[in-house]
Amino acid sequence: MPQPSTPRRALGRPPRISRQEVVEKARRIVDEEGVGRLTMRRLAAEIGSTPMALYHHVRDKEELLVLLLDDYAERTLRRPEPPAHPRERIVTAAAAIHEVLAACPWIVEVLAADDLMSRSALWFVEQIVDGLVACGLSPERAVHGYRAIWYYTAGEIVVRATAARRRADESRATYRERVFADLDPSELPRLAQVADRWAPLTAEDTYLDGLRALVDGLIATR
Repeated sequence: MPQPSTPRRALGRPPRISRQEVVEKARRIVDEEGVGRLTMRRLAAEIGSTPMALYHHVRDKEELLVLLLDDYAERTLRRPEPPAHPRERIVTAAAAIHEVLAACPWIVEVLAADDLMSRSALWFVEQIVDGLVACGLSPERAVHGYRAIWYYTAGEIVVRATAARRRADESRATYRERVFADLDPSELPRLAQVADRWAPLTAEDTYLDGLRALVDGLIATR
């Protein structure tokens, strides 16, 4: 008696994929190769599907990046206990954001687009804006204050990460080191005074000191 044939999948049809699989594969590409290598075509090849199949789950690359941001924030962001004093609440919230982003600098590159923001991070933004309002700023000035804090935080992470990559890649003296080694003390006395210590001094982690000074300055201008 003939056996029934096994149903065969239509030729050319890509395998079923889930949104979670899309996010996980995208995260792997970004972690290993950088956000610049993430394209819908590259992601489809990684999954073994087609770019058109991905559009059932994400509208475009921007939405994919938002999903990555939410995924990362949900896995890593932990809400600290807000201090009672509004100034310290601002510092605590900003420092928490900095700690998470510093461990994954590619996210700063994505957030620098300014239109992309994780919903999971909005609680931290709320703490900063509310703290500035409680310190006497108008809501409008508080938003400007948040923007200044964000620019300082993102810039510090980007500069530090770029400098670390450069130090890892360079086996010879950098251009800055060669210039500083030949400073004229009569023309640039202060720079010449610290020239031999410039690299270790600028490599120190002074984020919190700068953050507190920035917050104090914002509050003082209310």
